[in-house]
Amino acid sequence: MNGLDLLKHDPSSCKTVVVGSGKSGFAALKLLHRMGSPVFLSDKADKSTLRPEFLAWLETNKVPYETGGHGERKFLDADLIVVSPGVPLDLNVLDSAGKQGVTIIGEMGLAAFFLDIPVVAVTGTNGKTTVTELIGTLIKASGRKVFVGGNIGTPLAEYLLGDEKAEIAVLEVSSYQLDTGRQFKPRVALLLNISPDHLDRYPSYAAYADSKMAIFANQDGEDAAILNCNDVETMKRLSGARVAARKCFFGCKDEGVAGAKIIDKKVEILGIGREKEVYRLPDDLKDSPNCENAMAALLAARLVGCPPKKLETGLASFHRLPHRLTKVAEVDGVTYYDDSKATNIGAVISALNGMEKPVVLIAGGRDKGGDYAILKKSVGRQVKKMLLIGEASEKMASALGQVTEVEKVESLEEAVTKAAQTAESGDVVLLSPACASFDMFKSYEERGNRFQKAVLSLKSVC
Repeated sequence: MNGLDLLKHDPSSCKTVVVGSGKSGFAALKLLHRMGSPVFLSDKADKSTLRPEFLAWLETNKVPYETGGHGERKFLDADLIVVSPGVPLDLNVLDSAGKQGVTIIGEMGLAAFFLDIPVVAVTGTNGKTTVTELIGTLIKASGRKVFVGGNIGTPLAEYLLGDEKAEIAVLEVSSYQLDTGRQFKPRVALLLNISPDHLDRYPSYAAYADSKMAIFANQDGEDAAILNCNDVETMKRLSGARVAARKCFFGCKDEGVAGAKIIDKKVEILGIGREKEVYRLPDDLKDSPNCENAMAALLAARLVGCPPKKLETGLASFHRLPHRLTKVAEVDGVTYYDDSKATNIGAVISALNGMEKPVVLIAGGRDKGGDYAILKKSVGRQVKKMLLIGEASEKMASALGQVTEVEKVESLEEAVTKAAQTAESGDVVLLSPACASFDMFKSYEERGNRFQKAVLSLKSVC
């Protein structure tokens, strides 16, 4: 009997180890403890870095733990190991335990095994948070109780611990979570796009793409798969992948394909209901990439039975999330956009493809292992100058210096000042970094907030 089945049928005899003490690790610990499993925490961090409330919970509930590294004995003696999303799967202790037959799973996979409501799962390199939140808004507007979480907000295990009783769960799912999802089987699975990301974790782009495609692995003919027919990598892999679910596509022009397309700034859906459906988009969702997000979300909502009449109300009530192509201000005829959430190359391409005016691009940060040469076409077509910050600035300058003017600067504030000096009336200044923020900032939110503050200071001076 594998560890999951043992946990289900006889939790008190299922020895479990949770690896990592972050939000999802803590939720898994609490869930396992409540189920009656003998649970043990292993964390590589020093005890002094753990949150006081977390340590207090461990002590109060008499849950044993180790910090400062991972001892092999507990791992080999376990029936089930639950790993947090950020934990590398190539740890020696995990490899040894796996070879000995210990079941290894992630927090989301663990919680989904015990979930008794349908799941809509959203993955992709870019756009998944927006689409997850939008689907939740649409389902709620349809009068149904929905839980929205996973890789954003509340872990799924936390939902199981609470009193909330939803009819549908909408989950953002990362590649890391899919790597340890095991039997994860969403009723509706969305793959928005695949572009290079997290190559500091995966051995190759192919391995990362395989991880994304795994969202469909356990689906059957009763389920639905939503795919982007304009995403080259997705469509290339679809031909060789096992996708047993009913397939629907967004962005296709072919009238014979079940799915959604954009016609005159409206979404048309075919093959879901009895007749063609048309949805008007609010201004916030009319332009790329937000119209693509809207298509995907509408398809998901329809596939879980939301009535068409309620969905336009849901669209109108949705507000785009911060730091995702957010218009900050217009100063001297120049429009400034905060796209700090664009932490990979594909997100920057998407942002630039949606621009119709010349762009002064602020980019850079902590490198994630991507090939910045992929940006050449979009940058060469749209960008009049790049202002580069952070650790990746030299690498980006080397890759893109032949297709546009490039200047390296010391701070984000200096970049905003230089951008204001460079841009002319009618231009766009875009913060779209293609990199993580952790070399200079605590998060992409802090980076975006600093950018907005610098832009607004320009406005006050003018």
